[in-house]
Amino acid sequence: MSESQGAYGQGEGGCTSGAERLEADARAAGNAELLDRFAADYPQGPHDRPQTMCPAFGSLRVGLRMRRVATVLCGSACCVYGLSFISHFYGARRSVGYVPFDSETLVTGKLFEDIRAAVHELADPERYDAVVVANLCVPTASGVPLRLLPSEINGVRVVGIDVPGFGVPTHAEAKDVLSGAMLNYARQEAMAGPVQAPASGRADRPTVTLLGEMFPADPMVIGGMLAPMGLAVGPTVPVRDWRELYAALDSKVIAAIHPFYSASIREFQAAGRTIVGSAPVGHDGTMDWLANIGAAYNVPAEQIAAAQNAFGPAIKGAIANAPIKGCITLSGYEGSELLVARLLIESGADVPYVGTALGRTPWSAADKEWLEARGTVVKYRASLEDDYAAMEAFEPDLAIGTTPVVQKAKESGTPALYFTNLISARPLMGPAGAGSLAQVINTAMGNRERMASMKAFFEGVGTGDTAGIWEDQPELHPDFRESQRKKQEKAARVAKAEEMI
Repeated sequence: MSESQGAYGQGEGGCTSGAERLEADARAAGNAELLDRFAADYPQGPHDRPQTMCPAFGSLRVGLRMRRVATVLCGSACCVYGLSFISHFYGARRSVGYVPFDSETLVTGKLFEDIRAAVHELADPERYDAVVVANLCVPTASGVPLRLLPSEINGVRVVGIDVPGFGVPTHAEAKDVLSGAMLNYARQEAMAGPVQAPASGRADRPTVTLLGEMFPADPMVIGGMLAPMGLAVGPTVPVRDWRELYAALDSKVIAAIHPFYSASIREFQAAGRTIVGSAPVGHDGTMDWLANIGAAYNVPAEQIAAAQNAFGPAIKGAIANAPIKGCITLSGYEGSELLVARLLIESGADVPYVGTALGRTPWSAADKEWLEARGTVVKYRASLEDDYAAMEAFEPDLAIGTTPVVQKAKESGTPALYFTNLISARPLMGPAGAGSLAQVINTAMGNRERMASMKAFFEGVGTGDTAGIWEDQPELHPDFRESQRKKQEKAARVAKAEEMI
């Protein structure tokens, strides 16, 4: 399904078509401060509506991946159905809670009482460490005050968040909304007194917390690169267990691998932690990142050099053994688009355009500068139209992007790969990441002749008057079309004349 279409998408006329009205209602209902914070954390782009799936999916996915955490949604039934469906499509193995409402319970305030009753019913310390309650668009616009829920019931934490589509631009940033709220809660707990140690125990060396979802092997690879400096890899945020939040806050240095986690970074900075941007991707990125992490921890220069010397040659060798030749345009909404572009360029590819649906933050500045120095156009808050225009202008050998970009590329006979499933779901860091993309990239680019032959074979099929499924060749009626055109022109003239009167 296209990210910009469908029951769970945010396309034209969809669930954000009344975004301005909903935002006005939310401000009138007392949520102006919330929306102003969203605007600061996740600045909007040139397009006036999200072009990914419903943003709330990001928060939902984070909650469903955590052990001993229950997630409850409050929103329109169609929204909750779509979010539940897509979460189970992506492998959720637990129920999604739902507090329904109607006009009466929404207007009278009974909805809040229903939410509070549902949370009390769920708050079983034998089953849960926390209950997450998420307001979708309508409850947020109506000012349903989740902040008035008790912060704890029977020893179970209660975390209330608002994730409206008219305030949070993408589902990737909605992951940050919940992660930031949980970090805030955990930070307050740690400040109040002793907290539980992580299930895996405490590290015997200073740790670096990783911010952003990534391929499961990447944290282990990063841990190996940190070892020569006497450091260890810490938790990856979003976390899978509540106690990992304490360990994440315990790290004195936070690596913003995905740079858009503004709310989470705010919590780490409130705890006095140092934030380091970019990532150990490719040779240049790895050398710079190791130097910056070492400097943040005041690691002696010789230990930093030892780490660089241990992995620099291996990365160069992996890149040399897996070259990529060709022009590639790249776009996505995961947050790692700039990192992937760096790796492709070091592997030999020409990458004239990188588009990301995420906003610009200080933590991606080094990646942006590196790419622009090599002639790459970097577009933050890129719209689908931006990605289309880049693909048409540069005529790449391969287009990497979202579902609609891939669809449009293949229709034109251009090889294409879906970023989320085929690119970001691979190791990117260190020597393991250096050669991981070449096989799938080169295989796809080698399909150009086959794509061209398929395009020629199906030319004209399923387009225009032949769109759809037909048993026979459709019988065209140009006279009917001409008659309707004249009627529409006449109606337009009448309407214009009435305006003048």
